[in-house]
Amino acid sequence: MRITILLPVVLLAITGFCQEKLPILDMHLHALPASQNGPPPNAICAPPEEMPVHDPAKSWAEGFNKYLKNPDCKNAVWGATSDKELMDKTLEILNKHNIYGITSGSLIDDYMSVGGDRIIPALHFNFFMTDKTPEKVRELLSSGKYKVFAEVAIQYNGVSPSDPRFDPYAKIAEELDIPIGIHVGTGPPGAAYLPGVGNYRAKLHSAMVVEELLMRHPKLRIYLMHAGYPMIDDLLAVLWTHPQAYVDIGAICFAIPRKAFHEYLRRIFEAGFGKRVMFGSDQMNWPETIEIGIEAINTANFLDTQQKRDILYNNAARFLRLSDEEIAIHHGKKTD
Repeated sequence: MRITILLPVVLLAITGFCQEKLPILDMHLHALPASQNGPPPNAICAPPEEMPVHDPAKSWAEGFNKYLKNPDCKNAVWGATSDKELMDKTLEILNKHNIYGITSGSLIDDYMSVGGDRIIPALHFNFFMTDKTPEKVRELLSSGKYKVFAEVAIQYNGVSPSDPRFDPYAKIAEELDIPIGIHVGTGPPGAAYLPGVGNYRAKLHSAMVVEELLMRHPKLRIYLMHAGYPMIDDLLAVLWTHPQAYVDIGAICFAIPRKAFHEYLRRIFEAGFGKRVMFGSDQMNWPETIEIGIEAINTANFLDTQQKRDILYNNAARFLRLSDEEIAIHHGKKTD
């Protein structure tokens, strides 16, 4: 009887299932309503094989909403139907995969209350938020609550990060030594034709938009959310010229064809900038896209085990300047 009881434990030890999962840092998580991409539920092909096409006889908003309600693919990921379902499913996935998420959005307090240490709060910002004056942002970032100034989504305002209008905010982050995550790259397909964001422009996908910002604020810690997709040559030039710049792979790890994502990631690594790539899911109202994003890293056969760990944890830990104690806690190790 004793042998029978111990056998399953031994087998678990041999197969490694009893070991703690290595931690993951998600640099691009959201705490937003389930309705953020239209009336729930809606779905996204993740990853897609083809991008949507459009007949301009109708509005793109109508066509995009139809696409989200009736995705033409076998791998559609359906979103949550309520805010609570979205939060519960997101937190379930964080716990399942030992993920700690840099999280921003209007429901951040709820996520922190339920998710505990797995939720690392970040301050969301764009110029639609007229209450977030420089004075207010300084107050919020000085409070100690927010560890990152992100997602800075002024691309949707049609404003470059190097525009003088953003400079007071960048100055605050530099003075307080708060890292900034700036949306530079992929928004929804046809974003410029969606209501409320008509100033969105493709040229703001270029990583070049951060150059003057970095020159004016050389001590600023900055990462480009969405990695400036698809402007790879511009991105490589910026990574070469500004060694302090990092990128995350939010959204592009699930919202573009897998082959295109792997090719983009391969170019970054082949150019020697793999130590500055960080995992980000940008899960929005589709929690399962977190897992799809992780899969996109783990199936990149041009990366070795160490490079995958760098993307999933090590690079972000360095960028965030996590202490040895914080890293040990993430790895399930006790500290004195």
